[in-house]
Amino acid sequence: MYPNRAQTIPRARVTPVRTLATLSRAEIAALCENPPASVRKLLRSCCLAVLSSGLELDDARALFERYRDFDVRIERENQGVCLALSNAPAGAFVAGRIVDGVREQLFAVLRDLLFTSEEICGREEQDAAPAASISPTESVFRMLRNATILDGRNNRSLVVCWGGHAIGRAEYEYSKDLGYALGLHGFDVCTGCGPGAMKGPMKGALVGHAKQRISDGRFVGITEPGIIAAESPNPIVNRLVIMPNMERRLEAFVRLAHGVVVFPGGVGTVEEILYVLGVLGMAGNEQQLLPILFTGPAESADFFESLDGFIRAVLGDAAAAHYRVVIDNPSGVVSALSEAVDQVQEFRRQQGDALFFNWHLNIEPSYQTVFVPTHERMAALDLSPSLETPVLAGQLRHAFAGIVAANVKADFACAVEERGPIEIRGAPVILRAMERLLESFVRDGRMRLGHPGYEPTYRFRSA
Repeated sequence: MYPNRAQTIPRARVTPVRTLATLSRAEIAALCENPPASVRKLLRSCCLAVLSSGLELDDARALFERYRDFDVRIERENQGVCLALSNAPAGAFVAGRIVDGVREQLFAVLRDLLFTSEEICGREEQDAAPAASISPTESVFRMLRNATILDGRNNRSLVVCWGGHAIGRAEYEYSKDLGYALGLHGFDVCTGCGPGAMKGPMKGALVGHAKQRISDGRFVGITEPGIIAAESPNPIVNRLVIMPNMERRLEAFVRLAHGVVVFPGGVGTVEEILYVLGVLGMAGNEQQLLPILFTGPAESADFFESLDGFIRAVLGDAAAAHYRVVIDNPSGVVSALSEAVDQVQEFRRQQGDALFFNWHLNIEPSYQTVFVPTHERMAALDLSPSLETPVLAGQLRHAFAGIVAANVKADFACAVEERGPIEIRGAPVILRAMERLLESFVRDGRMRLGHPGYEPTYRFRSA
Protein backbone atom coordinates (compact mmCIF):
# COMPACT_ATOMS: atom_id res chain seq x y z
CA MET A 1 0.00 0.00 0.00
CA TYR A 2 1.43 3.36 -0.99
CA PRO A 3 1.89 5.89 1.86
CA ASN A 4 0.44 9.39 1.99
CA ARG A 5 -2.34 8.75 -0.47
CA ALA A 6 -3.74 12.27 -0.14
CA GLN A 7 -0.42 13.88 -1.05
CA THR A 8 0.54 14.91 -4.56
CA ILE A 9 3.69 15.89 -6.44
CA PRO A 10 3.13 19.42 -7.84
CA ARG A 11 5.24 18.96 -10.99
CA ALA A 12 7.16 16.10 -12.57
CA ARG A 13 8.56 15.28 -15.99
CA VAL A 14 8.68 11.63 -16.97
CA THR A 15 10.67 10.34 -19.93
CA PRO A 16 10.33 6.90 -21.56
CA VAL A 17 12.90 4.15 -21.14
CA ARG A 18 11.74 1.43 -23.55
CA THR A 19 8.19 2.04 -24.73
CA LEU A 20 8.19 5.05 -27.11
CA ALA A 21 11.88 5.73 -26.40
CA THR A 22 12.62 5.86 -30.15
CA LEU A 23 10.24 7.86 -32.35
CA SER A 24 10.29 9.31 -35.83
CA ARG A 25 9.60 12.99 -36.46
CA ALA A 26 6.18 12.14 -37.82
CA GLU A 27 5.33 10.13 -34.69
CA ILE A 28 6.50 12.95 -32.42
CA ALA A 29 4.35 15.40 -34.35
CA ALA A 30 1.33 13.09 -34.12
CA LEU A 31 1.71 12.84 -30.35
CA CYS A 32 2.44 16.48 -29.60
CA GLU A 33 0.39 18.50 -32.05
CA ASN A 34 -3.09 18.94 -30.61
CA PRO A 35 -4.57 15.46 -30.16
CA PRO A 36 -8.40 15.54 -30.05
CA ALA A 37 -10.03 16.62 -26.79
CA SER A 38 -11.55 13.14 -26.38
CA VAL A 39 -8.06 11.60 -26.53
CA ARG A 40 -6.68 14.12 -24.04
CA LYS A 41 -9.51 13.24 -21.65
CA LEU A 42 -8.77 9.52 -21.97
CA LEU A 43 -5.05 10.13 -21.55
CA ARG A 44 -5.66 12.02 -18.31
CA SER A 45 -7.98 9.40 -16.83
CA CYS A 46 -5.82 6.43 -17.82
CA CYS A 47 -2.60 8.04 -16.59
CA LEU A 48 -4.29 8.88 -13.28
CA ALA A 49 -5.39 5.25 -12.96
CA VAL A 50 -1.81 4.04 -13.45
CA LEU A 51 -0.42 6.61 -10.98
CA SER A 52 -2.97 5.63 -8.32
CA SER A 53 -2.32 1.89 -8.52
CA GLY A 54 -2.97 0.22 -5.18
CA LEU A 55 -5.97 2.25 -4.08
CA GLU A 56 -8.79 0.09 -2.73
CA LEU A 57 -11.31 1.92 -4.88
CA ASP A 58 -13.51 0.90 -7.81
CA ASP A 59 -15.31 4.19 -8.39
CA ALA A 60 -13.85 6.21 -11.25
CA ARG A 61 -15.71 9.36 -10.22
CA ALA A 62 -14.33 9.17 -6.68
CA LEU A 63 -10.81 8.81 -8.10
CA PHE A 64 -11.24 11.82 -10.36
CA GLU A 65 -12.61 13.87 -7.48
CA ARG A 66 -9.78 12.90 -5.15
CA TYR A 67 -7.23 14.06 -7.72
CA ARG A 68 -9.29 16.68 -9.51
CA ASP A 69 -6.24 18.95 -9.94
CA PHE A 70 -4.22 16.28 -11.72
CA ASP A 71 -3.22 16.98 -15.30
CA VAL A 72 -0.86 15.54 -17.89
CA ARG A 73 0.63 17.05 -21.05
CA ILE A 74 2.72 15.54 -23.81
CA GLU A 75 5.83 17.61 -24.54
CA ARG A 76 8.77 17.33 -26.91
CA GLU A 77 12.12 16.49 -25.38
CA ASN A 78 15.33 15.91 -27.31
CA GLN A 79 14.35 13.56 -30.14
CA GLY A 80 11.29 12.19 -28.40
CA VAL A 81 8.53 13.04 -25.96
CA CYS A 82 8.00 13.26 -22.23
CA LEU A 83 4.96 13.47 -19.96
CA ALA A 84 4.59 16.61 -17.87
CA LEU A 85 2.57 15.72 -14.76
CA SER A 86 0.83 18.19 -12.45
CA ASN A 87 -0.42 17.22 -8.99
CA ALA A 88 0.23 13.51 -9.51
CA PRO A 89 -0.40 11.02 -6.66
CA ALA A 90 2.69 11.02 -4.45
CA GLY A 91 2.55 7.25 -3.98
CA ALA A 92 3.83 6.76 -7.54
CA PHE A 93 7.15 8.37 -6.56
CA VAL A 94 10.07 7.37 -4.33
CA ALA A 95 12.48 10.09 -3.18
CA GLY A 96 11.03 12.38 -5.81
CA ARG A 97 11.56 9.92 -8.68
CA ILE A 98 8.76 8.03 -10.38
CA VAL A 99 8.70 4.27 -9.77
CA ASP A 100 10.10 2.48 -12.84
CA GLY A 101 7.11 0.15 -13.20
CA VAL A 102 4.75 3.12 -13.10
CA ARG A 103 6.84 4.91 -15.75
CA GLU A 104 6.61 1.84 -17.97
CA GLN A 105 2.82 1.66 -17.58
CA LEU A 106 2.40 5.41 -18.26
CA PHE A 107 4.05 5.10 -21.64
CA ALA A 108 2.04 1.98 -22.40
CA VAL A 109 -1.01 4.23 -21.92
CA LEU A 110 0.44 6.78 -24.32
CA ARG A 111 1.33 4.13 -26.89
CA ASP A 112 -2.06 2.45 -26.92
CA LEU A 113 -4.35 5.47 -26.60
CA LEU A 114 -2.76 7.84 -29.05
CA PHE A 115 -1.68 5.33 -31.65
CA THR A 116 -5.20 3.88 -31.74
CA SER A 117 -7.16 7.09 -31.12
CA GLU A 118 -9.21 6.78 -34.28
CA GLU A 119 -10.62 3.43 -33.23
CA ILE A 120 -11.09 4.51 -29.61
CA CYS A 121 -12.83 7.80 -30.31
CA GLY A 122 -14.44 7.23 -33.68
CA ARG A 123 -17.03 4.68 -32.56
CA GLU A 124 -19.67 6.73 -30.78
CA GLU A 125 -22.58 4.79 -32.25
CA GLN A 126 -23.51 1.23 -31.45
CA ASP A 127 -23.10 -1.22 -34.32
CA ALA A 128 -20.31 0.83 -35.83
CA ALA A 129 -18.85 -1.32 -38.57
CA PRO A 130 -15.18 -2.31 -38.26
CA ALA A 131 -12.84 -0.21 -40.37
CA ALA A 132 -12.55 -1.66 -43.86
CA SER A 133 -8.78 -1.20 -43.97
CA ILE A 134 -8.01 -3.54 -41.08
CA SER A 135 -9.96 -6.38 -39.53
CA PRO A 136 -10.70 -6.45 -35.79
CA THR A 137 -8.49 -9.51 -35.36
CA GLU A 138 -5.62 -7.85 -37.22
CA SER A 139 -6.05 -4.80 -34.97
CA VAL A 140 -5.85 -6.98 -31.86
CA PHE A 141 -2.76 -8.73 -33.18
CA ARG A 142 -0.93 -5.50 -33.96
CA MET A 143 -1.64 -3.98 -30.57
CA LEU A 144 -0.39 -7.10 -28.79
CA ARG A 145 2.68 -7.19 -31.01
CA ASN A 146 3.42 -3.50 -30.35
CA ALA A 147 3.22 -4.25 -26.62
CA THR A 148 5.91 -6.97 -27.09
CA ILE A 149 3.58 -9.69 -25.86
CA LEU A 150 3.87 -11.87 -28.96
CA ASP A 151 7.23 -13.60 -29.13
CA GLY A 152 7.72 -16.74 -31.16
CA ARG A 153 11.02 -17.39 -29.37
CA ASN A 154 9.30 -17.67 -25.97
CA ASN A 155 8.03 -21.23 -25.59
CA ARG A 156 6.26 -20.63 -22.26
CA SER A 157 2.51 -20.96 -22.42
CA LEU A 158 0.23 -18.14 -21.28
CA VAL A 159 -2.60 -18.80 -18.84
CA VAL A 160 -5.40 -16.22 -18.73
CA CYS A 161 -6.82 -15.76 -15.22
CA TRP A 162 -10.22 -14.15 -14.75
CA GLY A 163 -11.85 -13.19 -11.48
CA GLY A 164 -13.16 -10.28 -9.47
CA HIS A 165 -11.55 -7.34 -7.72
CA ALA A 166 -14.06 -7.57 -4.84
CA ILE A 167 -13.09 -10.95 -3.38
CA GLY A 168 -12.50 -12.29 0.13
CA ARG A 169 -9.12 -12.78 1.74
CA ALA A 170 -9.26 -16.57 1.50
CA GLU A 171 -10.05 -16.30 -2.24
CA TYR A 172 -7.17 -13.87 -2.77
CA GLU A 173 -4.72 -16.13 -0.96
CA TYR A 174 -5.93 -19.09 -3.01
CA SER A 175 -5.34 -17.16 -6.24
CA LYS A 176 -1.79 -16.46 -5.07
CA ASP A 177 -1.21 -20.13 -4.24
CA LEU A 178 -2.41 -21.19 -7.67
CA GLY A 179 -0.32 -18.48 -9.32
CA TYR A 180 2.72 -19.76 -7.45
CA ALA A 181 2.11 -23.24 -8.86
CA LEU A 182 1.70 -21.75 -12.35
CA GLY A 183 5.03 -19.95 -11.97
CA LEU A 184 6.83 -23.08 -10.79
CA HIS A 185 5.51 -24.91 -13.85
CA GLY A 186 6.86 -22.17 -16.11
CA PHE A 187 3.57 -20.56 -17.16
CA ASP A 188 3.25 -16.85 -17.87
CA VAL A 189 0.12 -15.12 -16.58
CA CYS A 190 -2.40 -12.76 -18.17
CA THR A 191 -5.22 -11.03 -16.26
CA GLY A 192 -7.46 -7.99 -16.49
CA CYS A 193 -4.58 -6.16 -14.73
CA GLY A 194 -6.47 -4.91 -11.67
CA PRO A 195 -6.51 -5.91 -7.97
CA GLY A 196 -8.02 -8.98 -6.27
CA ALA A 197 -8.12 -12.11 -8.41
CA MET A 198 -6.27 -10.22 -11.15
CA LYS A 199 -3.30 -9.43 -8.90
CA GLY A 200 -3.13 -12.62 -6.82
CA PRO A 201 -2.11 -15.05 -9.60
CA MET A 202 0.58 -12.64 -10.79
CA LYS A 203 1.98 -12.18 -7.29
CA GLY A 204 2.19 -15.92 -6.78
CA ALA A 205 3.64 -16.59 -10.24
CA LEU A 206 6.31 -13.92 -9.67
CA VAL A 207 7.65 -15.95 -6.73
CA GLY A 208 7.40 -19.18 -8.72
CA HIS A 209 9.38 -17.64 -11.57
CA ALA A 210 12.01 -16.37 -9.12
CA LYS A 211 12.50 -19.89 -7.72
CA GLN A 212 12.88 -21.23 -11.27
CA ARG A 213 15.22 -18.33 -12.14
CA ILE A 214 12.88 -17.14 -14.90
CA SER A 215 13.86 -13.51 -15.43
CA ASP A 216 11.78 -12.65 -18.50
CA GLY A 217 8.32 -13.73 -17.33
CA ARG A 218 5.33 -12.04 -18.91
CA PHE A 219 2.73 -10.60 -16.56
CA VAL A 220 0.22 -9.33 -19.09
CA GLY A 221 -2.56 -6.94 -18.10
CA ILE A 222 -5.26 -6.26 -20.68
CA THR A 223 -7.74 -3.50 -19.99
CA GLU A 224 -9.77 -0.86 -21.84
CA PRO A 225 -10.34 2.90 -21.33
CA GLY A 226 -13.77 2.57 -19.74
CA ILE A 227 -12.65 0.19 -17.00
CA ILE A 228 -9.06 1.17 -16.16
CA ALA A 229 -9.97 3.97 -13.73
CA ALA A 230 -12.11 1.55 -11.73
CA GLU A 231 -9.49 -1.21 -11.87
CA SER A 232 -6.06 0.46 -11.84
CA PRO A 233 -3.22 -1.76 -13.10
CA ASN A 234 -1.52 -3.65 -10.31
CA PRO A 235 2.24 -3.06 -9.99
CA ILE A 236 3.23 -6.56 -11.09
CA VAL A 237 1.97 -6.03 -14.64
CA ASN A 238 4.98 -5.68 -16.95
CA ARG A 239 3.07 -5.83 -20.23
CA LEU A 240 0.12 -3.44 -20.06
CA VAL A 241 -2.21 -3.19 -23.06
CA ILE A 242 -5.16 -0.82 -23.28
CA MET A 243 -7.48 -2.14 -25.95
CA PRO A 244 -9.86 0.42 -27.50
CA ASN A 245 -13.00 -1.31 -26.22
CA MET A 246 -14.27 -4.39 -24.41
CA GLU A 247 -14.76 -6.37 -27.61
CA ARG A 248 -11.07 -6.10 -28.56
CA ARG A 249 -10.08 -6.82 -24.97
CA LEU A 250 -12.06 -10.05 -24.84
CA GLU A 251 -10.78 -11.16 -28.23
CA ALA A 252 -7.22 -10.55 -27.08
CA PHE A 253 -7.77 -12.78 -24.05
CA VAL A 254 -9.08 -15.76 -26.00
CA ARG A 255 -6.59 -15.54 -28.86
CA LEU A 256 -3.64 -15.33 -26.46
CA ALA A 257 -4.79 -18.01 -24.03
CA HIS A 258 -3.41 -21.53 -23.92
CA GLY A 259 -5.70 -22.10 -20.96
CA VAL A 260 -8.17 -20.14 -18.83
CA VAL A 261 -8.54 -20.19 -15.05
CA VAL A 262 -11.64 -18.55 -13.55
CA PHE A 263 -11.54 -17.46 -9.91
CA PRO A 264 -14.53 -16.11 -7.97
CA GLY A 265 -15.75 -12.77 -9.25
CA GLY A 266 -18.78 -10.68 -10.06
CA VAL A 267 -20.66 -9.43 -13.10
CA GLY A 268 -17.48 -8.65 -15.04
CA THR A 269 -16.27 -12.21 -14.60
CA VAL A 270 -19.62 -13.57 -15.83
CA GLU A 271 -19.35 -11.29 -18.88
CA GLU A 272 -15.97 -12.85 -19.71
CA ILE A 273 -17.27 -16.39 -19.22
CA LEU A 274 -20.28 -15.78 -21.46
CA TYR A 275 -17.98 -14.45 -24.17
CA VAL A 276 -15.67 -17.46 -24.25
CA LEU A 277 -18.53 -19.97 -24.03
CA GLY A 278 -20.31 -18.18 -26.87
CA VAL A 279 -17.16 -18.24 -29.02
CA LEU A 280 -16.53 -21.93 -28.40
CA GLY A 281 -20.13 -22.63 -29.46
CA MET A 282 -19.66 -20.97 -32.85
CA ALA A 283 -19.48 -22.91 -36.10
CA GLY A 284 -15.94 -23.90 -36.97
CA ASN A 285 -14.74 -24.07 -33.37
CA GLU A 286 -15.86 -27.63 -32.66
CA GLN A 287 -12.28 -28.92 -32.70
CA GLN A 288 -10.75 -26.02 -30.82
CA LEU A 289 -8.87 -26.92 -27.65
CA LEU A 290 -9.03 -24.37 -24.84
CA PRO A 291 -9.00 -25.78 -21.30
CA ILE A 292 -11.18 -23.75 -18.89
CA LEU A 293 -11.10 -24.44 -15.16
CA PHE A 294 -13.29 -22.74 -12.53
CA THR A 295 -11.55 -22.83 -9.17
CA GLY A 296 -11.39 -21.34 -5.69
CA PRO A 297 -11.00 -22.30 -2.06
CA ALA A 298 -13.59 -24.28 -0.11
CA GLU A 299 -15.22 -20.99 0.87
CA SER A 300 -16.06 -20.40 -2.83
CA ALA A 301 -17.99 -23.63 -3.39
CA ASP A 302 -21.37 -21.88 -3.20
CA PHE A 303 -20.22 -19.26 -5.72
CA PHE A 304 -19.31 -21.86 -8.30
CA GLU A 305 -22.46 -23.86 -7.63
CA SER A 306 -24.52 -20.74 -8.37
CA LEU A 307 -22.45 -19.89 -11.44
CA ASP A 308 -22.64 -23.41 -12.85
CA GLY A 309 -26.38 -23.51 -12.20
CA PHE A 310 -26.86 -20.21 -14.02
CA ILE A 311 -24.90 -21.35 -17.08
CA ARG A 312 -26.78 -24.64 -17.32
CA ALA A 313 -30.13 -22.86 -16.88
CA VAL A 314 -29.58 -20.30 -19.64
CA LEU A 315 -27.14 -21.95 -22.09
CA GLY A 316 -27.57 -25.66 -21.36
CA ASP A 317 -25.33 -28.56 -20.46
CA ALA A 318 -23.48 -28.40 -23.80
CA ALA A 319 -22.05 -25.00 -22.87
CA ALA A 320 -21.15 -26.25 -19.40
CA ALA A 321 -19.17 -29.10 -20.98
CA HIS A 322 -16.49 -26.59 -21.98
CA TYR A 323 -15.27 -26.13 -18.38
CA ARG A 324 -14.44 -28.05 -15.22
CA VAL A 325 -15.02 -26.96 -11.63
CA VAL A 326 -12.15 -27.77 -9.24
CA ILE A 327 -12.50 -26.68 -5.61
CA ASP A 328 -9.61 -26.12 -3.19
CA ASN A 329 -6.93 -27.88 -5.24
CA PRO A 330 -4.32 -25.54 -6.80
CA SER A 331 -1.92 -28.34 -7.68
CA GLY A 332 -4.72 -30.32 -9.33
CA VAL A 333 -5.69 -27.30 -11.44
CA VAL A 334 -2.12 -26.75 -12.62
CA SER A 335 -1.58 -30.46 -13.34
CA ALA A 336 -4.74 -30.52 -15.46
CA LEU A 337 -3.63 -27.34 -17.24
CA SER A 338 -0.14 -28.69 -17.94
CA GLU A 339 -1.54 -31.79 -19.61
CA ALA A 340 -4.18 -29.89 -21.58
CA VAL A 341 -1.82 -27.11 -22.71
CA ASP A 342 0.52 -29.68 -24.25
CA GLN A 343 -2.43 -30.82 -26.35
CA VAL A 344 -3.25 -27.21 -27.26
CA GLN A 345 0.29 -26.62 -28.48
CA GLU A 346 0.29 -29.82 -30.53
CA PHE A 347 -3.12 -28.97 -32.03
CA ARG A 348 -1.85 -25.59 -33.16
CA ARG A 349 1.23 -27.15 -34.72
CA GLN A 350 -0.97 -29.55 -36.67
CA GLN A 351 -3.13 -26.63 -37.81
CA GLY A 352 -0.08 -24.64 -38.88
CA ASP A 353 -1.16 -21.90 -36.48
CA ALA A 354 1.00 -19.56 -34.42
CA LEU A 355 1.70 -20.96 -30.97
CA PHE A 356 1.33 -17.50 -29.42
CA PHE A 357 -1.88 -16.28 -31.16
CA ASN A 358 -4.89 -18.40 -32.11
CA TRP A 359 -5.68 -17.22 -35.64
CA HIS A 360 -7.90 -20.23 -36.40
CA LEU A 361 -10.45 -19.46 -33.70
CA ASN A 362 -13.65 -18.27 -35.40
CA ILE A 363 -15.13 -15.14 -33.82
CA GLU A 364 -18.26 -13.96 -35.58
CA PRO A 365 -18.71 -10.26 -36.47
CA SER A 366 -21.50 -9.82 -33.91
CA TYR A 367 -18.92 -10.47 -31.17
CA GLN A 368 -16.54 -7.90 -32.70
CA THR A 369 -19.11 -5.12 -33.04
CA VAL A 370 -18.75 -2.51 -30.31
CA PHE A 371 -21.61 -2.43 -27.81
CA VAL A 372 -21.98 0.82 -25.85
CA PRO A 373 -24.57 0.40 -23.06
CA THR A 374 -27.42 2.89 -22.85
CA HIS A 375 -30.84 2.60 -21.22
CA GLU A 376 -32.43 2.10 -24.65
CA ARG A 377 -29.96 -0.54 -25.83
CA MET A 378 -30.23 -2.47 -22.60
CA ALA A 379 -34.03 -2.55 -22.84
CA ALA A 380 -33.77 -3.75 -26.46
CA LEU A 381 -31.69 -6.86 -25.71
CA ASP A 382 -33.19 -10.16 -26.83
CA LEU A 383 -32.98 -12.71 -24.02
CA SER A 384 -34.95 -15.58 -25.47
CA PRO A 385 -34.20 -19.28 -24.87
CA SER A 386 -35.08 -19.96 -28.51
CA LEU A 387 -31.90 -18.25 -29.72
CA GLU A 388 -28.88 -20.28 -30.76
CA THR A 389 -26.34 -20.59 -27.95
CA PRO A 390 -23.71 -18.15 -29.34
CA VAL A 391 -26.39 -15.52 -30.04
CA LEU A 392 -27.97 -15.82 -26.60
CA ALA A 393 -24.56 -15.83 -24.90
CA GLY A 394 -23.72 -12.63 -26.76
CA GLN A 395 -26.96 -10.96 -25.70
CA LEU A 396 -26.41 -12.05 -22.11
CA ARG A 397 -22.87 -10.72 -22.23
CA HIS A 398 -24.25 -7.33 -23.25
CA ALA A 399 -26.66 -7.47 -20.30
CA PHE A 400 -23.82 -8.08 -17.84
CA ALA A 401 -21.65 -5.49 -19.60
CA GLY A 402 -24.38 -2.93 -18.98
CA ILE A 403 -24.47 -3.77 -15.28
CA VAL A 404 -20.67 -3.44 -15.09
CA ALA A 405 -20.87 -0.04 -16.78
CA ALA A 406 -23.66 1.13 -14.49
CA ASN A 407 -21.58 0.14 -11.46
CA VAL A 408 -18.11 1.45 -12.30
CA LYS A 409 -17.92 3.38 -15.60
CA ALA A 410 -18.25 7.07 -14.83
CA ASP A 411 -20.36 8.22 -17.80
CA PHE A 412 -22.96 5.45 -17.64
CA ALA A 413 -23.06 5.50 -13.84
CA CYS A 414 -24.03 9.19 -14.07
CA ALA A 415 -26.75 8.34 -16.60
CA VAL A 416 -28.16 5.71 -14.25
CA GLU A 417 -28.22 8.18 -11.37
CA GLU A 418 -30.10 10.68 -13.53
CA ARG A 419 -32.54 8.32 -15.28
CA GLY A 420 -32.83 5.45 -12.84
CA PRO A 421 -31.89 1.76 -13.13
CA ILE A 422 -31.46 0.08 -16.48
CA GLU A 423 -34.26 -2.28 -17.49
CA ILE A 424 -33.43 -5.77 -18.70
CA ARG A 425 -36.22 -7.57 -20.54
CA GLY A 426 -36.42 -11.20 -21.50
CA ALA A 427 -37.98 -14.60 -21.00
CA PRO A 428 -38.94 -15.32 -17.37
CA VAL A 429 -36.75 -18.43 -17.17
CA ILE A 430 -33.66 -16.41 -18.12
CA LEU A 431 -34.49 -13.42 -15.94
CA ARG A 432 -35.07 -15.65 -12.92
CA ALA A 433 -31.68 -17.28 -13.42
CA MET A 434 -30.00 -13.87 -13.73
CA GLU A 435 -31.80 -12.55 -10.67
CA ARG A 436 -30.77 -15.51 -8.52
CA LEU A 437 -27.14 -15.15 -9.56
CA LEU A 438 -27.01 -11.39 -9.03
CA GLU A 439 -28.75 -11.65 -5.66
CA SER A 440 -26.00 -14.03 -4.54
CA PHE A 441 -23.37 -11.51 -5.70
CA VAL A 442 -25.04 -8.71 -3.73
CA ARG A 443 -25.38 -10.91 -0.65
CA ASP A 444 -21.71 -11.92 -0.79
CA GLY A 445 -20.40 -8.39 -1.44
CA ARG A 446 -19.17 -9.15 -4.96
CA MET A 447 -20.74 -6.17 -6.72
CA ARG A 448 -18.64 -3.26 -5.44
CA LEU A 449 -15.68 -2.64 -3.14
CA GLY A 450 -16.70 -0.98 0.09
CA HIS A 451 -20.42 -0.91 -0.80
CA PRO A 452 -22.13 -3.28 1.69
CA GLY A 453 -25.47 -1.54 1.12
CA TYR A 454 -25.36 -1.93 -2.66
CA GLU A 455 -28.46 -0.71 -4.44
CA PRO A 456 -29.06 -2.53 -7.76
CA THR A 457 -28.53 -0.42 -10.86
CA TYR A 458 -30.84 -2.72 -12.84
CA ARG A 459 -34.35 -4.15 -12.78
CA PHE A 460 -35.95 -7.03 -14.65
CA ARG A 461 -39.11 -7.09 -16.74
CA SER A 462 -40.53 -10.16 -18.42
CA ALA A 463 -40.95 -9.73 -22.16
